[in-house]
This record gives sequence, structure tokens and C-alpha cells, in this order.
Amino acid sequence: MPLRKIAILSLLTLNATACGRLEQVGQAPELTPISTGAEAFAMATPVFEATKIDAVDIHPASLWTQGRQSLLGDRRAGDRGDILTVVIEIDENAEINNSTNRSRSGSESLGIPNFFGLPQSIDPRLPDGASLADAVGIDSSSASSGSGGVRRREKLTLRVAATVTGVQPNGTLQIEGRQEVRVNFELREMLVTGYVRPEDISRQNEITYDKIAAARISYGGRGQITAVQQPRLGQQVADIILPF
Repeated sequence: MPLRKIAILSLLTLNATACGRLEQVGQAPELTPISTGAEAFAMATPVFEATKIDAVDIHPASLWTQGRQSLLGDRRAGDRGDILTVVIEIDENAEINNSTNRSRSGSESLGIPNFFGLPQSIDPRLPDGASLADAVGIDSSSASSGSGGVRRREKLTLRVAATVTGVQPNGTLQIEGRQEVRVNFELREMLVTGYVRPEDISRQNEITYDKIAAARISYGGRGQITAVQQPRLGQQVADIILPF
């Protein structure tokens, strides 16, 4: 593809992206509709009676029930469409320091004091101070050093409601939770997905993040502040293309 066509396509792409951002000038970020997504589908889809936890036979005249609404009923999430609380309390600190030092030196010398009398016959013809007695001399040395360090500190404390979007054949629950909070022109997004075991859910219908398998936790935002913190599109392209 000619360079001119590539440049035109790049300009058109950047222009389309810029127009999309220009439409948001003076407008607050839009919230994601709650009527779409896996959570809404799970809540709107009815659960078969055979799979419900409350599917028990109760005599109509009985004062004691065994369902979730009873005094000692199990109100923990267990079916598709149920809601549970995910508690995220991340307070991790990691520090790694590495250092490497290496050095090497070598010396080689080669002399031809006697070789069929040739050095003695050639030395008078050589410049003053030159001789074949020490014909070759090699000295070499190398040294390298390196150091590296990693220091990270992460702290996050959040609580988010998640929905059971599916029940696996082995009884494991697939959950998904999304939370959006808009303050002025900045939108904060929280997303949690993963798999949990019903027995890991507490009696308060809560589960901690470290008991979620294949956990995907995302906490970020979009809006004016986030846009300012991001490099410009041209700068991002230049960082990729320029070799220096």
C-alpha cells in the first residue's frame, strides 16, 4: 500500500476518533443501561422449579416452613438471578530487589624468538624498538553490572453487589457485578466476574474476593479527569512508530 494511502487512512481514523470525543464536550459520561448485559438476562429468565433451592413440599397448614423466608432459612445466593455481596479488601505490598555484577580479564602473548633464524635477520630491518621476539600481544577485559527493583503497594476496599448469571453442572456459581458512580463529569466503574462455590458464601450472603476463582476485578473510570491523564492520540502513535 502506498505511503500516501496509509497517511490518508491514518488521518481518517484519527479524525473519526476526535469527532467521537468532540461529541462529549460539555456532556457528562453516560451510564450503562441496566436493561442490558448478563445480569439483566439472568434476572429476567425464570428458573426451573426442579432447580430451585426452595422447591420443597410444605403442608399448607404448617406453621413452620423450610424455605428462604423462614426464620432459619438459607438466604444465600444459589440460583441464577440471585444477588450476593462481594467484599474486596486488597492490601498488598511487594518489594523485589536484584543486583548482578560480573567481571572478566584475560591476557595473551605470542613471541617468536627463534624461527629458522628469520627473526634475527628481520629485526635489523624493522624500525627502532621493533622486534619479532614479542610478535603478538593481546589484552582483554570486560565488566558488566545490573540492578533492578520492583516496589508495589496496592490498597483497595470496595463492596459491590453481584448477580448469579449461571450455575455450572458441578454447582459452581458464575457471578457478575457491575457498579457505576458518576460524580459531576467523572464516572467510576467497578466490574467483578468469576466463579464461586455455594459453600464459600457466608451466612450474611457475602463472599470475599480471595474466594472467587478466575476473578476479574476492574476499577477505573471515564470522564474529563481520566481523559486529561491519558496521552494524546498523536503522542501514543508516535511512541509506537518512532524508533528513538
